[in-house]
Amino acid sequence: MYYRLFLIISLWIGVGTLAGRADEALEAPVPVRTVTPTYPPDLKHDKVSGVVSIVCVIDEKGNVTEPKVLKTSHPEFAEPALEAVGRWKFKPAKRGGTVVAIKITIPVQFNAAE
Repeated sequence: MYYRLFLIISLWIGVGTLAGRADEALEAPVPVRTVTPTYPPDLKHDKVSGVVSIVCVIDEKGNVTEPKVLKTSHPEFAEPALEAVGRWKFKPAKRGGTVVAIKITIPVQFNAAE
């Protein structure tokens, strides 16, 4: 296998995101369906590895919305990572038992050694 996708999800909570009382526990969104990105053929052939950080919102239905590349180690990895993450599905986040939208960062790693 030429790539590996890490399902490490970092929560990024900004001003106005998930406003609520401090005593309300936050349950992070959990991926229930992931899609592996297509490895760009030229980079695969040249055994180039890299990572793309995608920032997006997981809405109250568990859909990925507003995906954007935060940073990438190689420009050709950006589009396949965006396309793949845009098709993911999550169990939505909850705060105090209520389903909420949340902004997260998802690192997508391409590993040519596999």
